[in-house]
Amino acid sequence: MALPFEKDFISHCKKQNLEINPSQIDLVKKLQEYYEGNFQSLISKIFQSQSFKKGFYLYGDVGVGKTMILDFFFDQLDHKKLRLHFNEFMLSFHNFVHERKDSKQENIINEFVKDLKSKAIIIYFDEFQVTNIVDAMILGKLFDQIFKENIKIIVTSNTQISELYKDGLQRDQFKPFIKIMEDQSFQYELVIEDDYRKSNNSQDRYFFPLDEETNFKINKFFRTITKDKNKTEKIINVKGRNFKIENFYEGVARFDFKTLCDQNLGAEDYLEIIKNCVFIVIDQIPQFDNFNSNQQQRFITLLDIIYDNSIPIAVTANQSLDKFTSSKLLEKPFERTISRLYELTSKVMNS
Repeated sequence: MALPFEKDFISHCKKQNLEINPSQIDLVKKLQEYYEGNFQSLISKIFQSQSFKKGFYLYGDVGVGKTMILDFFFDQLDHKKLRLHFNEFMLSFHNFVHERKDSKQENIINEFVKDLKSKAIIIYFDEFQVTNIVDAMILGKLFDQIFKENIKIIVTSNTQISELYKDGLQRDQFKPFIKIMEDQSFQYELVIEDDYRKSNNSQDRYFFPLDEETNFKINKFFRTITKDKNKTEKIINVKGRNFKIENFYEGVARFDFKTLCDQNLGAEDYLEIIKNCVFIVIDQIPQFDNFNSNQQQRFITLLDIIYDNSIPIAVTANQSLDKFTSSKLLEKPFERTISRLYELTSKVMNS
């Protein structure tokens, strides 16, 4: 018996006081078809003999509700499942390879995917993006094997499949992945005019410009949220590398942007840092351009991880959020970062 996704989604929206949009309802109907083709036993067997697509690739601008809808869909599924940040997934793959460095690459991929299948038959990647050339070169073989093992993949992204890793280094080596994803996935664009994250938030913890008044306000705010908390020097170890959090008050941490993004830190480091924090302050976020694109990429990764872990933040910058600039290569993913900054600086804090 099919799960009544549309009916349950409408009920869910009403309970959460969320606006229901016709485009979202249409998407839920497509997800119903995808579910029935892949998971309903009799129908599934018929469709699988016709090579029913195992992937569902949802793309659209920031703030249109992609994550909300796929979260709802994913929560309804009564199957072995995993929801992973893409950076986290690739880290797990590279760690798997490192632990078995004497094995051949083909065997490693097969072993990794078999291990993956023991944990899930459907995997959900939210905000899928590829910026790392090492990942770009391996994804074709990796996802080819994932689909061969009949593991289902659902994805949200800001860009259609053909535009992934656009202008990236050695993109020709990424094209096999694009073909595999296009062949194996339903691709759906969700189009809604407004970014709900911006329209619903007040930005009460975004402080600008960088001047004495802003400095006074952020310091006062920080004193308030750390009142009666003990300051300690927190040292985090990631594979033998030490990272020191100097301003750490029982889970409330304060960083300068340069400390987090000028150093050679990556998703693995940020995941460990975030595990120790319940609230984060980031001071002096700069404007971005082609000259500091490495720092911008680290900031995008950092914000994704903070967002995935639902940690509220406060930040200081020299301009309002709608005045940020970007390096050319990262313009698209940075739109998501700005949208998430709107939400994270307005997110309700736990008392």
